[in-house]
Amino acid sequence: MSEGKIIVGLDIGTTKVACIVGQKAENGKIEILGYGRTISTGVRRGVVTNIFDTVEAIKRAVKQASDQSGVEINRVSVGIAGQHIKSLQHRGVMMRDNHETEISEAELERLRNDTFKINMTPGEEIVDVIRQDTYVDGELATNPVGMLGSKIEANFHVIIGQTSAAKNIVKCIESAGLEMDYMILEPIASAQAVLDEEEKDAGVVLVDIGGGTTDIAIFKEKKIQHTAVIPFGGNIITEDICSGCSIIKHYAEEVKVKFGSALASENRDDEVVSIPGIRGREPKEISFKNLAHIIQARLEEIFELVNYEIQKAKSENQLIAGIVLTGGGAMMRHIQQLAEFKTGLEVRIGYPNEHLNKNTDKELSSPMYSTSIGIVIETIARMEHDEHLQALEAAEMSRMADKNKTPIVDKTPETPETKVEQTELEIKKKKKKGIDLKKIVTSFTEFFTPDNIE
Repeated sequence: MSEGKIIVGLDIGTTKVACIVGQKAENGKIEILGYGRTISTGVRRGVVTNIFDTVEAIKRAVKQASDQSGVEINRVSVGIAGQHIKSLQHRGVMMRDNHETEISEAELERLRNDTFKINMTPGEEIVDVIRQDTYVDGELATNPVGMLGSKIEANFHVIIGQTSAAKNIVKCIESAGLEMDYMILEPIASAQAVLDEEEKDAGVVLVDIGGGTTDIAIFKEKKIQHTAVIPFGGNIITEDICSGCSIIKHYAEEVKVKFGSALASENRDDEVVSIPGIRGREPKEISFKNLAHIIQARLEEIFELVNYEIQKAKSENQLIAGIVLTGGGAMMRHIQQLAEFKTGLEVRIGYPNEHLNKNTDKELSSPMYSTSIGIVIETIARMEHDEHLQALEAAEMSRMADKNKTPIVDKTPETPETKVEQTELEIKKKKKKGIDLKKIVTSFTEFFTPDNIE
C-alpha cells in the first residue's frame, strides 16, 4: 500500500470509544492525523448491550477525530473482543494439480480461506484465521513460496466469536453512517502496537487490561500460539472499591486512578483520602493501604487466570521475553511488580510510541491507546497483503491470457474471384523472392519433350 493512504481505527471498549486517524509515513512509522475519545456506556465486557448508546458514542468519537484531522471519515476498521471470544487449532490440507510448478502465495491464501468453511456450532462464526506452521510433502517449510511439492499442509489458529456479537458491532458501524474495512481481534491489534519481532520470536505474552476484559495473546517463533479473553478488567476493580469502601462509582473510579496501587505493602497506614458524602452526609476517609488491598486482590485473580491460559497453551517454559502489560489497567502503580510476583516471569509495560512518529501527541503514547493504534497498524498490514495478492493474481491471469492466445484466422468465404486474387498475390510474392515461374514451366516442358524420353 502506498504511503499516505488514510486509515481509521475504531476501538469500541467498555469504558471508552477511541477513534484514530493515521497513515503510514515514509519512514514506515504511523503518523497520527487526529483522534477522538468519548465515554462508552453501551458496552459491557466487550459486548454491545445498547445499540443506541454505542452508536452515539461512535458518532462523537468519529466527529472529534474528523474535526481534528480535517479528514472526512467514511470507512473504519474496528476491534472485537469480549468473553465470547475463543480459539481452536485446525490443520488444512491441499493436494496440488501440478507438483512441478512453484507454490504461490495465492495457493496459501486459498488454503487459509478454506478454513473459514469449517462447520461451527450454531450461533458462532469464524472471526479470523491465522496461519502458523506450513508443511510441503510432510516437511516443515519456513517459507513455502517458490518451493515444489504435491501436498501443502498448514496449521491455523482459528478465532471464533458469537455471530450476534459480531453482527451488533457491524450494525453499530452502519447505523453511525460508516462502512467497515476489517474486524480485528483486539489482542492481535494491541500486540501489533507494543510488541517487536524479537519478543514474538523469543516467546511473549501480551496482556491487555481494559475496562471490561483482559485480552491475552501468546506468541512464539513469531507466530500466534494462543488467544483468550478474561471477563475481568478495570471496571470490576472499580465495583470492588464501591462495595468495599461504600462510595459511589464516580468517586471509586477517581480514587482508583489517582491514589490506587497494586501492592498494599507499598502504602503507609497514615495515608488517607477524604471522599465527599452523598447529599450532606459526612465525608468518608479511605486509607490508601485498604484501597490497595482491594485492588491487589482483584489483580491477583486476573494474573492467576493469565497463568492458567499460559499453562493451557503449554508455554510455561517457552516465554523468554516474559509478559508485556498494556491497556488502561497497565497504568496502575506497582502493577509490574505484582505481575512478576504472581507469574514468575519478567514483565514490562507496553507503550505504542515505538510505532509512532516523534511529533505525535504525548497522550497517544499511553497504553490505553494501544488497541486503537494497533488497529491502524494491522489494517495497513492487511491492505498491503491484499494488494500484493491482487497484483500476483492479475499477473497470473495476464500470463495465462498470453499463453492461450491463438492466431486470428480470416473467416471470409472463399470465391473464384478470391482464389484468382490469392494466386496472383502468391505469384507476386514469389517474384519478389527472385523466382521466375515462366522459366520453371519452360524447363518442365523441355524435360518431357520426345527427345528427352528414352
